[in-house]
Amino acid sequence: MADKGELEKMLILAFADSQKAESGGKKEADDYVEALINPETCTLNYKLKFSESGQGQGSSGKQLKYEYTEPEEISFEFLFDNTGIIDGKPRDSIADDLKKFKQVLLEYKGDAHEPRHFKLVWGKNSIFKGRVTEANFTYKLFKPDGTPIRASAKVTFKSSIEEQKRAAKEDKKSADLTHVRKVKAGDTLPLMCYLIYGDPKYYLAVAEVNGLSNFRSLMPGMDIVFPPLEKVNNA
Repeated sequence: MADKGELEKMLILAFADSQKAESGGKKEADDYVEALINPETCTLNYKLKFSESGQGQGSSGKQLKYEYTEPEEISFEFLFDNTGIIDGKPRDSIADDLKKFKQVLLEYKGDAHEPRHFKLVWGKNSIFKGRVTEANFTYKLFKPDGTPIRASAKVTFKSSIEEQKRAAKEDKKSADLTHVRKVKAGDTLPLMCYLIYGDPKYYLAVAEVNGLSNFRSLMPGMDIVFPPLEKVNNA
């Protein structure tokens, strides 16, 4: 445990799947990177998805109808420096630090067929769980021979909260809304209908809406549209 008053660095813990990221810590992580200095700012981004409905009475334009709220995003800027000014450890190049950072955050894992899941930890607090969706690197300082000695990386993470938790968070019993859900391994159409409508019996109507000839052949990653309950009942 850190001594009282000791500066604790932000850790980015990498995990093979979301379940391990949900409950695991540094010891359980596949790998991790530690911030050279803690970020001074972070950016939170929230997006609400709307569709255009028919023109409202007495209006000249189409109305926007709420569909769903996308998972929140958070962005941090991480600094890399080999001059030793920050940590007292001068190095020949930041190349190794950047290589490690990219391997942990961006590398495609062949056994999992996807990049890793992440948990951002600051001190004793887990501040975010999600996936990396974007990383931008800016080189800021060079030696006379062109070797970079300082750089920053702006990294954006998108929340990967499990669908059941997200459904509860967004009150998915509001079955009068249109929902779009991405199929995960183990999902079935009756189960997904139960989570959206509170009853699995609508799976055949949902299969028809989505043009599924076989409701059992759901593939992980595919999007399924769940219309408002009124439209499902009339299908």
